[in-house]
Amino acid sequence: MTPMLITYLVIIVYLIMASCFFNQWVVFFLADEDMDSQQRFYSTIVLVVATILWPIIVPLAYLELLKFHKKHKNIIDLLINVSEPGSYDE
Repeated sequence: MTPMLITYLVIIVYLIMASCFFNQWVVFFLADEDMDSQQRFYSTIVLVVATILWPIIVPLAYLELLKFHKKHKNIIDLLINVSEPGSYDE
């Protein structure tokens, strides 16, 4: 009985996370108004595949984000420090 319960919990967590990722990715998808119909078609396919394979896609995307941040750390830090309101002298 316990392995069956664990299996159900894993499936429920997987489906909940997939719906959360899908909802967020749809918001980004719909916000892009520059796509033509062919790009939108391919993006929809990628959106569905990424939602199904999120346990693989999300860690890979996070690794890409870390690599980008490491490569551009100096520029990011400079922009963060410059953009703080009230941090300059009058």
